[in-house]
Order: sequence, then structure tokens, then C-alpha cells
Amino acid sequence: MTAHDVVIDLQGVAKSYSLESRPLRRLADQLLGRRASGHLHHALREVNLQVRRGESVGVIGRNGAGKSTLLQLICGVLQPTRGQCRVHGRVAALLELGAGFNPELTGRENVRLNGPLLGLTAAQVEQRLPQIIEFAGIGEYIDQPVRSYSSGMFVRLAFSMATSVEPDILVIDEALSVGDGVFARKSFERIMALKERGATILFCSHSLFQVEQLCGRALWLHEGDLRYDGPSHQAVVEYGAWLSRNGDGSGEATPVQPSRSESSAARIVDVRIAPSPHGTALRSGIDALTVQVQLQTDPTIPCPTLGVVIYTDDGRELTSAGSFLDHFALPRQPDGSVAMAIDFPALPLLKGRYTVSVFVLCDRAINLYAAAHHALAFEVVQADVRQGLVALPHQWRLPADAGAGVAATVHRPS
Repeated sequence: MTAHDVVIDLQGVAKSYSLESRPLRRLADQLLGRRASGHLHHALREVNLQVRRGESVGVIGRNGAGKSTLLQLICGVLQPTRGQCRVHGRVAALLELGAGFNPELTGRENVRLNGPLLGLTAAQVEQRLPQIIEFAGIGEYIDQPVRSYSSGMFVRLAFSMATSVEPDILVIDEALSVGDGVFARKSFERIMALKERGATILFCSHSLFQVEQLCGRALWLHEGDLRYDGPSHQAVVEYGAWLSRNGDGSGEATPVQPSRSESSAARIVDVRIAPSPHGTALRSGIDALTVQVQLQTDPTIPCPTLGVVIYTDDGRELTSAGSFLDHFALPRQPDGSVAMAIDFPALPLLKGRYTVSVFVLCDRAINLYAAAHHALAFEVVQADVRQGLVALPHQWRLPADAGAGVAATVHRPS
């Protein structure tokens, strides 16, 4: 990594906040430039980080881990308490879209006012103004006060403005697309186009799947410390292992709760498990688990992809399957409807209770359109006393140095 390649360079960066409850004492500390009184909250602790030009880096961790603080330091919204934070290049941040808009000014006036804050000259703002207005798609409302905008119009203009600067660094906090309907697709495509043109991406998300799919590298923050910095797939493993050991911090398992979400791009009409011919429970290693799904999608957008995840009854991800990863195109009808089934033959799970979640994602299997979390529950029974979660194929044999190898595959009793 050469110095020219580095666009984000943090050396010993820390950020602390005073927990002093007396306002006058806090004001006096700031005016006199002295160390804050009382206890401190350390949002970040001695973080060293270098990000190269064109890298896509995910940021993961629990709430309160310091993720937003890190992004705000990189964007220049906050200044570090200690250390040096150097950023080279123009930054566009999808953090709080439209935070600098004046509701009394028109959309056009707000674009002109906020352009210099994003590093554009007045001439550059005027040059890009027609494209910003066209992408936002709010028509004649561009000359109306922003206070008269719907929430959708507001976010469309703010997103169009933020991404029009052709940034060298794009900072995304959670949302890979904004708005609804056609604009959600447009915003996602613009983000992906910036990535493909070589912009550096910082993507903070609780969706580990999206982080692993979008980013080759990931940072795991915990209580202000950078616990891991490396390949995203390994970061997900390390963070997932920590979550399995520590749960929600209470020491007790949290029961899973069914929930659903949808968008104008797709909704899940029905999801069910095909009935077993031998009752409600599935026999381990014998019966197939068949999940049947009906979707309604927007026929004007590329055909979505489908993901299915099986969980233990305490919410741990056990396994997953995705039509994108399996190179399987969903059979979508002209009206956008999809009827699909996935089979897990001779289900190798051992006895226990499990749940199934279904996810509808974009054609690249990154942007989430709809979800049915823990929509189904099923039970597995077995005829023997094997322990664990899965029955792995195995063989018993003599070691190679003990003479002729005698091997026999062990079959599960029916």
C-alpha cells in the first residue's frame, strides 16, 4: 500500500464525551480548554485504520459500538479527542439526508446553498443542477418550499444532491437504497455505479449478508475498540462467534419473533412448509423439508432473487440457500407473480425445533426488497440418541498405517 493509494488514514484516533451532568461545568471546561470534568464515555479508543482508494469496507458491531462515531469522524462532522484523522478526496455521506436543508427555502435554493458544503463551486452547482433535479424527479416542486414536500420528495432531492458530487469516498449508514418504488431502484443503481467507477465505499450495517456481499473487507467494532480488521467473510465469522457466546448480554436466550416487511418492489404473498406424509414432525435423514413461496413483484424491474434461512429455536442461523448463489432464475410471470419451492432432501438436522425465514432481494442479491422473518416453525424427530444439530456423513476405518484400509459408510437407521 503506497501513500498515494491511502484515502483514509486514522492514527491513534479516539473520541470521548464528558458525562458531566452540570451544564455550567461543561461550558467552563470547553471555554478554558481543560480536560472534561467527571466521567468520560469513550466512543472510540485508539483506532488505527488505513483504507485504500477503491476499497469497499464494511463496518459491523452492536449498537453503541462506535460505528456512527467512526463514520462521523471520517466525514468531518466530528473532530477526534486524540489522534489524527486524514481524509483525501471528496466525501459524500448518506447519514442524515437533508440535515442541512432549510425548510423555508425552495428545493432549488437548498441545492445552491448546500453545494459549497459538499465541496462544489457555485459554477459546478449550476452545471449539475439540471441533472440533480431530473434524478430527484420532483418536477415543478423544485421551486416550492421544502416544508411542503412529502417525506419521499425530500429524501429523493437530498439523495440526488449528496451523490451528484461524484465522490471519491461514499459513506453509507445502513440504507443501501432510499425512497420507494422506482426511485429506490434508481438510488441503489447509483450507489453500485459509484462503486464500479472506483469510489471508496464505507458501509455500516447490521445486515452481515449485505456486508459480505458488497465489501471485501470489514471492521468489527466493540465498545469503541477495533476488534477485527480483515476479509469480510472472516469478520462475519468472528462477530458471529462472539454473538453466539454473549447473546444480548443478559445471559438468556431471546425467543424469536415472527415479523414481515415489504416494499413496492416485492411482497411475500404466502410462505408455507409442505405437509409431511408422516405427521407434523420431520424425520431426521428421511423426510424432505419443502418450503413453498408465493411472491408479487414489480414486473418493470429486473427479476428479484430469493433467499431462505433456517434457524435454531434460539435464533442462531443454521444454514441458508439463495437462488442467486445457485444461479437459479425465478420463474416470474408477466404480471410479476412468482410461485417457487425449495427442497432440502433427507433433512440432515437432528432432533429439535427450527424456524424458516424468507428474503426477497434484488437481482444482485444485495438490496433487500421484502422479508418474512421466522415465518414458519417445524420440528425434527429422530429414532436414535445422536446429539448435536446436524448428522454429517462419516466413515469408520482403520488408519492407513495399520494395514489394508477397511472402510464402511455408516447409514442412519430408517
